[in-house]
Amino acid sequence: MSAATKKRYITNKVGSEFYELAEEDIIAQVRQSRGNNLHEVLDQNGDSYVVSMPTKFRKAVWLRRDQFVVVRPIAEGDKVKGEIEYILDQDNVLYIRELGKWPSCFEEHALKMTREAKRGKANDKMIDDDMLPPSESEEEDDESEDEKEDTYDEDEETDDEEEFDTYNPNRMQAPSK
Repeated sequence: MSAATKKRYITNKVGSEFYELAEEDIIAQVRQSRGNNLHEVLDQNGDSYVVSMPTKFRKAVWLRRDQFVVVRPIAEGDKVKGEIEYILDQDNVLYIRELGKWPSCFEEHALKMTREAKRGKANDKMIDDDMLPPSESEEEDDESEDEKEDTYDEDEETDDEEEFDTYNPNRMQAPSK
């Protein structure tokens, strides 16, 4: 398998499949990158440690701070205590939450990803009146004001036009008499 095909396969797999948690899997949140494909994570138990990114994810998928991952513990690791098994996207987080397997310590982050939170229904905030379209009564008031402004004396307008001559350099002027 070529490098480009492998990268495409991994990217599609991460973006399209729902991950099923195994018993030994731990959900963790990435805190920072340590370099050399090592990342510091905070797991569901409140422990902070370093995990490694496997070769299949390197140069194919990028991790951001506060993103969630599934970690498999490594028994023989001194400094590196686990390996990233899967990188969770928003859909996977919500799927695991629906199954009831989402850790309670990360519940606040999962709530921010729901549709209700994105639409503003979770906060039950009222929409500001300036953001709403005008009602029918407001439109009628605006029309009556426009009618009042339109009632002006047409004779005044014609008098103003006769008093001022406009000069346009692009037009030929008639010779003066």
